[in-house]
Amino acid sequence: MALNRDKTKELALTVLDIEARAVAGLKERVDAQFLKACELLHNCTGRVVLMGIGKSGHVANKIASTLASTGSPAFYIHPADAGHGDFGMLCRGDVAVLISHSGETDEVNTLLTPLNAHEIPIIALTGNPGSTLGKSAAVCLDTGIRREACPLGLAPTASTTAALAMGDALALSLLQARGFTPEDFARAHPGGQLGRRLTLCVESLMRTGDDVPTVVPGTLLTDALCEMSAKGLGMTLVTDGGRVIGIFTDGDLRRAMDKRLDLRSTPIEAMMTRDFQSVRVGDLAVEALALMESKRINSMPVLDEEGALAGALNFHILLHAGL
Repeated sequence: MALNRDKTKELALTVLDIEARAVAGLKERVDAQFLKACELLHNCTGRVVLMGIGKSGHVANKIASTLASTGSPAFYIHPADAGHGDFGMLCRGDVAVLISHSGETDEVNTLLTPLNAHEIPIIALTGNPGSTLGKSAAVCLDTGIRREACPLGLAPTASTTAALAMGDALALSLLQARGFTPEDFARAHPGGQLGRRLTLCVESLMRTGDDVPTVVPGTLLTDALCEMSAKGLGMTLVTDGGRVIGIFTDGDLRRAMDKRLDLRSTPIEAMMTRDFQSVRVGDLAVEALALMESKRINSMPVLDEEGALAGALNFHILLHAGL
C-alpha cells in the first residue's frame, strides 16, 4: 500500500494537536493534590520508587531517571519483579510513585497492600482517580485525557505523554525546592559532553609557561610575528612584570599592514589592543567559549587571582575539548 503523503501529514498534525491538548489539560490539576505530592517527595528520607508496566513502565523509568539526575534519589522497579523478591529493595522512608492509566493494572495493584503495610506512601498517576489505585493512594494525580492520539483509540499515546509531563512537573518542582544548582547537576552527569561543559575549567585546557606567546614592550612587530608563529595561538600577549598590558592578534597585524606600517621598525605597543578580554583561573571553559563567541575573538589570556598572567586560550583549543 503506497504512502498517501497528504493523509500522513494530516494524521501527524492531529496526533500532535491531541497530545498538546492532553498536556495543556494538566494545568488545572496543579492543585492541592499536586502540592501534597511535592511535599511527600521533598520530605522523603529514602528513595523515590517508580513502578508501572507496559508503556506506563517506560514512562516510570524515564521519570525515575529525571528525578535521580535532578537531586531526588530514585529508581524504577518492574511491578512483576517487585512481587517476586525485588520488593525487598524498598524500605521505610521511601515513597512509591505508581503509574497506571486505568488504575486497575493487576501487577501494580497487587503491591498496594504490602506498600501500605510497610508504611510507604503511594503517589498515583492515573487517568482514573476512582480506580482501585486512585482510591488506595495517599495522593492521586489525575492524568486523564479525552482521547488517545492513536487513530484506532488503542495504543497508549496521549495518556503516556500526559503521565510523562506530570512526572516532569513533579521532578522540576522538586529541583527548585531543593535549591538544585548547575554544579549539583554536573555532579550527577560526570560523563560525556554535558559533564564537561558544566565542570571543565579554563586551567585544565589553557597553555602555560613557555607555550604562551609573550613579548615585552618595545618588541618590534617582526619579532612579535615570530613569537606568534612559533607558539601557534594566533596572537601574542604583551607583558610587563608578569602583567598583561595588551594583546596583538592576527587582526591587529592586518590593520598594521593596511596602514602600511614598517613591521621592522614599529614597536608592538603601537598596534596592540590594550582593552582586551580575559578570563580568570576557575572560570568554566564553556563560559570562556561563550565570551569568545559573543565578542568575536579567537584568543585571550587567563589571569590568576592577582591579575597576573596564568595562561592563554584560543577558540580551537576549546572546540577541540568538545565544548
